[in-house]
Amino acid sequence: MNRFFIASNELKDRGHAQAAALKTFIESKGAYVADEPASLGSGFGWQIPEDTDCLIVLGGDGTMLRAARNLKNKKIPILGINLGHLGYLTAGDKDSAKDTIEQVLAGRCVIEERIMLRGSHLRGKEVLAEDLALNDVTVTRNNSLKTINLRLRVNGEPLYRYRADGIIISTPTGSTAYNLSCGGPIVEPTADLLLVTPIAPHSLNNRSLILSSQDVIELELLENDDPDPEMEYSAYFDGESKALMMPGDRIRIVRAPEVTRILKLSDRSFLDTLRKKMTI
Repeated sequence: MNRFFIASNELKDRGHAQAAALKTFIESKGAYVADEPASLGSGFGWQIPEDTDCLIVLGGDGTMLRAARNLKNKKIPILGINLGHLGYLTAGDKDSAKDTIEQVLAGRCVIEERIMLRGSHLRGKEVLAEDLALNDVTVTRNNSLKTINLRLRVNGEPLYRYRADGIIISTPTGSTAYNLSCGGPIVEPTADLLLVTPIAPHSLNNRSLILSSQDVIELELLENDDPDPEMEYSAYFDGESKALMMPGDRIRIVRAPEVTRILKLSDRSFLDTLRKKMTI
């Protein structure tokens, strides 16, 4: 790899100072970096060159998710440098950035393909919206402390009816995100499966489900036990975009044909990363 593009979170890299320093370092090693660093703080206002070998993202996991969703039709791997807190998706941090880059330039890295989700918002037979997620699709309420009612179907068969704050459908990559904070299991990120985890359920159905990535998952929003005309419901895709829902609407979730390619250093396993992050 010798052609790079750098994108940084403008809230964590003021004035792109760290991006500029990294560009200078990479070019001192004889590699090429696109002229101007791009901003990931408030959206993508740039076009990544087609001949780019690697997108370097400076930020945290949220910045990585934003990059992954916007690279959905490209096969460019993403190398994350963590400027935030946990950074499960990143390969290094700001203190080890130069060492991380040197290992990449030396070929001591691997590309992991991570599965993504495609969610469709359905009202009757009409598809109102579709979106992708690398971490998770979550159905919940916005402006109330009341629980909501959701029916879970798998491959067209009704499975559970949940009374909860919401439900998370997660990929293995997303298992260390919202799924983990709601008591769901941690899964090796290259595994080929899907997770269903209720958020604060008011029933005995409080365990996560592990399903095949080939399953079709459908969440139907049911009328609330105590209807509130002011109550709002939404489906969130990686916590970024959302679809406003109403009782009777459904979110259908399948494994997307797209994948996210994440660059990892050869000498750093997921278990090593997990051990370090869980002891912070």
